[in-house]
Amino acid sequence: MDAAVANLLGENFGRPFAAFDTSGARQDVAVDILQTDDELVFRAAVPGFAPEDINLVVLNGVLSLKGEHQVAEPHSSGQYLRQEMSVAAFDRSFELPFAVQADKAQAEFEHGILTVRLPKADEARPTQIKIAVQKPVEGQKLSD
Repeated sequence: MDAAVANLLGENFGRPFAAFDTSGARQDVAVDILQTDDELVFRAAVPGFAPEDINLVVLNGVLSLKGEHQVAEPHSSGQYLRQEMSVAAFDRSFELPFAVQADKAQAEFEHGILTVRLPKADEARPTQIKIAVQKPVEGQKLSD
């Protein structure tokens, strides 16, 4: 019976803020993905990270965003009772819906927002096809 009650209550019973305990944990970053006629644009919210903390890779049709930073600064005049900002990390991968020109990719970072622009490969861009119209020759009937 005790095991059933413990299982029902869970290991975090009595720890009301346990769900928010992220010390040393990985975090997800929110991402918006926009497709235009010419490119694929990723916008990722990465507050607290610097551009040098982030690694971007395009390989085999997948864009990978990885980041890690350590904030652990020793405090000379006190002792931490709780330190949740010591390490933060994320790792997200996205399968690209079409071929891109990875060598022409651009990335910008401003106010905690990472913007990655991946130009579409030529074969992934829409192509307008003109329809040739045949003019009837005088006296010739067009087929039905």
